[in-house]
Amino acid sequence: MHSSRVDAPPLGRRPGPGTAVRASAALGACSLLLLVLVVLPWEPLIALDGDIARTTHRWAVEESGVTQVFRVLTDWVWDPWTMRALCAVAAVWLVWRHTAWWLALWVAATCLLGSALQQVLKAAVGRERPVWPDPVDSAHFAAFPSGHAMTAALAGGLLVWIVRLHSSVRALRAAVRVLAVVSALGVGLTRVWLGVHWPTDVLGGWLLGGLMVALAVLTYHRWGPSRPSAAQG
Repeated sequence: MHSSRVDAPPLGRRPGPGTAVRASAALGACSLLLLVLVVLPWEPLIALDGDIARTTHRWAVEESGVTQVFRVLTDWVWDPWTMRALCAVAAVWLVWRHTAWWLALWVAATCLLGSALQQVLKAAVGRERPVWPDPVDSAHFAAFPSGHAMTAALAGGLLVWIVRLHSSVRALRAAVRVLAVVSALGVGLTRVWLGVHWPTDVLGGWLLGGLMVALAVLTYHRWGPSRPSAAQG
């Protein structure tokens, strides 16, 4: 009689929580510090934001072809809903191929909590977006944190974690890591280039997205289902 499959990594013992604890602490501290500096606001940081934003906006106006490509990338390829859809596909794959119900639910819950945190912070901080006499794009709601950057970092991190737990194919692992890094960095660049975010909005989104992933890994390690020590015959 064979035992039923369980929601656990098929590639050996689940990694210890030490890395997730350290990552959560570091990302949490950096996120809080940046939030405080933005809310105050701290003049040197605000001045740097403005200098970078003015420079990239000038480039965006001058390089209309690049700007159009960036608009397509930010509105379709790296749109938050696209990134969430990738996580949904990954969750379905977990259930279909590995009967990993708990991990799929953990991923879905992390995405929902990330979206809620993003909206709460936008409303609480209420930071104005850049305003230009010759805008090349537009966006709604408050600026901090960047929802595009936060969602890309969160979704990419979750996908890297999922593949690490449930795939031994090195090429797939490498491809997902590259996809995650390129998506997070790329969407951050497009948001600043298009003049709809300050650089610190993007940095805040990256930090908070990474923090959500680290907390998901940590809590799943502590409260998720455990792998049996040996298969039962």
